[in-house]
Amino acid sequence: MRLSTLDFVLIILYLCSTVVIGLVLKKRAQRSKKDYLLGGNTMPWYMLGLSNASGMFDISGTMWLVTLLFVYGLKSAWIPWLWPVFNQIFLMIFLSIWLRRSNVTTGAEWIGTRFGYKRGAKMSHTIVVIFAIIMGLGYLAYGFIGIGKFVEIFIPWEVVSPYIPFDVAVEYVPHLYGIVFTCFAVFYSLLGGMLSIVWADLVQYILMTISAIVIGIIAMQAVAGNELLVPDGWLTPFFGMHLDLNWTGLIGEVNDKIASDGYSLFGIFFMMMIFKGVLVSLAGPAPNYDMQKILSTRSPREAALMSGSVSLVLMPVRYFMIAGFGILAIIYYDRLDLIVAGQIDFEQILPSAINQFVPMGLLGLLLAGLMAAFMSTFAGTLNAVQAYIVNDIYLKHINPEADNVKVKSMNYLAGLSMVLISILLGFYAKDVNDVLQWIVSGLYGSYVAANILKWYWWRFNGNGFFWGMVGGLVPALSFRFIFGGVLDLYTFPLMLLLAVIGCIAGTYSAPPVDERILKEFYKNVRPWGFWGPIKDKVLSEDPQFKVNKDFKRDMFNVVIGTIWQTALVIFPIYLVLLEAIPTLISVMVALICTFILKKTWFDKLPA
Repeated sequence: MRLSTLDFVLIILYLCSTVVIGLVLKKRAQRSKKDYLLGGNTMPWYMLGLSNASGMFDISGTMWLVTLLFVYGLKSAWIPWLWPVFNQIFLMIFLSIWLRRSNVTTGAEWIGTRFGYKRGAKMSHTIVVIFAIIMGLGYLAYGFIGIGKFVEIFIPWEVVSPYIPFDVAVEYVPHLYGIVFTCFAVFYSLLGGMLSIVWADLVQYILMTISAIVIGIIAMQAVAGNELLVPDGWLTPFFGMHLDLNWTGLIGEVNDKIASDGYSLFGIFFMMMIFKGVLVSLAGPAPNYDMQKILSTRSPREAALMSGSVSLVLMPVRYFMIAGFGILAIIYYDRLDLIVAGQIDFEQILPSAINQFVPMGLLGLLLAGLMAAFMSTFAGTLNAVQAYIVNDIYLKHINPEADNVKVKSMNYLAGLSMVLISILLGFYAKDVNDVLQWIVSGLYGSYVAANILKWYWWRFNGNGFFWGMVGGLVPALSFRFIFGGVLDLYTFPLMLLLAVIGCIAGTYSAPPVDERILKEFYKNVRPWGFWGPIKDKVLSEDPQFKVNKDFKRDMFNVVIGTIWQTALVIFPIYLVLLEAIPTLISVMVALICTFILKKTWFDKLPA
């Protein structure tokens, strides 16, 4: 352990600041349900954008991305499309605007604006709440595992154990550390709600930006003075049908990592990512912290600007740090300690590289930032799950007339219950990647069919939504056991087929949604898609109604936006590698795309 007194002081100061933020904003957050869950819709879009970006700058994801860069080089820029990261572009271009026009508190509450309040809609509402809680628990467990593994390398158990009055098995030490830091995130999230989350995220973003710049510069100095030994193809983002990265003679163990990841047939893997990613993006945001930030904005225009700002403030800073750590780890691989329980654990690259290469003083700042990243994601997810439990279960079905005191108590109880359950789930997960694959390929996959049709097909009803979600969620929870050892992404087509069958069968087993509900939804949200019969009826009543004819422009902007976002990922990696020409090309691509989006997106946003 190489933490100095200054490092400890910086970490403690950060942890204390989160407590202060929670206490200061407690009174304002408790004024109403809307103040607690959405910050009262008073926060400017750039604050929410910074907060959303900070929430995505999570420690578990950063550990995963550093490992990907180390193993796959520039080709690692594509692998986060599993998520898919370009869903932020779909939100930025049109979906955030559509969602914010609904003026609701949660995604489940949104169901009423689309399907009404009859039996099918109630079933849909229930399945969305179940899905949101399951996904929230998955994210909470994912962050919980990451922070524990991360802290363990800086505070070895043998240093702490003499002061602990009980024994802990070696494999559960990360879980104990995870519990400790979870307590701080729970404190400020429960007290201050969305307001405290946003302000804590701002502090975290400042810490991470300073740390990223320093790490990137240290790595650039290392690249200037050392030879970078990587396999052919590592330095280019381009690829063929096969990955063709051979680490033999360099770091042979990496070949085993590539084989276990299942990415060797990279062309097929990439096509599957595109297929799934576009569908997931068209479905709109899942019911998590991202959706809550959109609903917290002041207007549809600010919702679009908030989603657009996320890529701009997140990608260059985050990847400057990721590239810095990944490249330092390659240059000085022999100095890393990656052995855990007798085996190489490549997820230890980030904490081991920090331990080796970050100077004292800055180490405390960086650790505070990364701990803040964990707490940001954890708190944001917790806030979203609380919203569903309190708003869509307690206030809707148990105590609709609850006053603010009872709502506050229920928020606390719901939050603490979810944290305890997620900790238990964390004990059963193998590693960060294991939980991440299940979330992005399993749970996100189950969400697709029903949530595409709800936006773009007028005949789709609550029955179809419910059975489509069931048809996706059951495979998401069972395929891991049925198809053991198969990458979750490759079972997605079968899951999608079952979900589509559920959607169609459910839809035609019940009458259409009440025409009044459909017309109100269409006039308010103004989607494009297969809304012909409803559009005709709205126009017959109001010939001045402006029909949304922006499908082609929106799809063009999505393509340009995705290229823009990818350039923002690639240029900081090339910058750290001191590759002048590729850096310049990446920057020029980003600038050209920015100019196009200014004309075709920004200038066309609603007032």
